Amino acid sequence: MSMVLYDASGQILGRLSSLTAKRLLEGETVTIVNAEEAVITGSRQSILREYRQKRRVGSQRKGPYFPKRPDRILKRTVRGMLPYQKPRGRAAFKRLRVYVGAPPGVEGEAEEASGASMRAKTTTYITLRELSNLLGAKT
Repeated sequence: MSMVLYDASGQILGRLSSLTAKRLLEGETVTIVNAEEAVITGSRQSILREYRQKRRVGSQRKGPYFPKRPDRILKRTVRGMLPYQKPRGRAAFKRLRVYVGAPPGVEGEAEEASGASMRAKTTTYITLRELSNLLGAKT
């Protein structure tokens, strides 16, 4: 069982999440650092509208619950790409670690998530840090 370390700085959220889900299902342990630097492409208004709608759905008692913090948003996105209600997906999800910044206990060089980086093809994007602040997170 190997360990993979990704740096989310400048990585597109969906592409990073799909690569992470694939590695988790293969039985690897994945650690993602700098989650707040991941980006979502598109217009700020449409992204913010979509995520505010996700937070409004349901009730406080029953859910579904959608996070405000950048590390939890990234983790929830990966969860959506896993069969987390089955034992295989649940075990894979437990092998995922996501951090805001780089904790001192994480050593080694971050691996480049091939194909997931934002190749400056668009100028309309929002980082998870900005999105979290607009949703009301205290980061």
